[in-house]
Amino acid sequence: MNQLVSLADIQQAAARIRPVARVTPLLDLSPALPASSGAKRLSVKCENLQPAGAFKIRGAYNMLAQLDEAERSRGVVTYSSGNHAQSLALAAHLLGIRAVIVMPTTAPDIKIAGTRRYGAEVLFEGTTTLERKARAEAEASARGLTMVPPFDHPWIIAGQGTIGLEIVDQCPGVETVYVQVGGGGLISGIAAAIRRVKPTFKIIGVEPAGAPKMSTSLKAGRPVTLPRTASVADGLLAVRPGDLTFVHVQALVDEVVTVEDAAILGALRWLFGEAKLVVEPSGAITVAAALGGTGGRFDGPAVAVLSGGNVAPEAFARYLTGPDRL
Repeated sequence: MNQLVSLADIQQAAARIRPVARVTPLLDLSPALPASSGAKRLSVKCENLQPAGAFKIRGAYNMLAQLDEAERSRGVVTYSSGNHAQSLALAAHLLGIRAVIVMPTTAPDIKIAGTRRYGAEVLFEGTTTLERKARAEAEASARGLTMVPPFDHPWIIAGQGTIGLEIVDQCPGVETVYVQVGGGGLISGIAAAIRRVKPTFKIIGVEPAGAPKMSTSLKAGRPVTLPRTASVADGLLAVRPGDLTFVHVQALVDEVVTVEDAAILGALRWLFGEAKLVVEPSGAITVAAALGGTGGRFDGPAVAVLSGGNVAPEAFARYLTGPDRL
């Protein structure tokens, strides 16, 4: 248990990121829920409204703000499919730090453009997290850059955990919280916060059926590397959970479930149609689980985290009007 991020760590992160990260709204969408929904009362935590369009600004800024002057002067490097890339680039810009970002060759153009807009240098490497990580480590060694991992670091986890503190404050009666699972930093932080403040809450992780890295690892009792991942939820395609995030999920999360792409796109359409919210597929996956009753049916209030809204207009139009499988 001493590996777990503490409540004090998360509370300190909340104070540290306050000048930059928004306290995002919690919207009650219960009146619009279909009769067949697994959740009878559902609110959404709108992290798609954060600077750089995703929750990642919380962890990125929390980590950069704690670097010493020598580390800042040398610059930082990370690897990311897009949202951590943009958020780190923004945090580095605000703090006057040079940033190098390794992105997959398949990264969406909107996320590449967003990263460059904040002044970061963008490099491309492979299509998997492990390929990007290896390139970032090589760049760090060659250039003396400080590595800022996208999820597997206590400062990153603590920053993401500030969402958990806000959920408890905004909806103290909530019974179930649905959280995306990519590498595991978001759910690790939220679970670390909520378990210390409201231990009776049920925390459900949600990952794409085509990228079940955390659920597979939990069954094996150790982090497992998948041979490949594929899903419309491009932000959740890590092939392996982090070592530290796995420990958090194993200790603090009730269940990790998977959702098919068709349900993800259905939730994306529902969010736009009923709430006029623009959410990327990775952000909509939690609502897909709640609407489908994945993880059980609960009469008490549920909260689904909308992790991001970085989606190209042309892609969003396809998601709204096209087939369930793209």
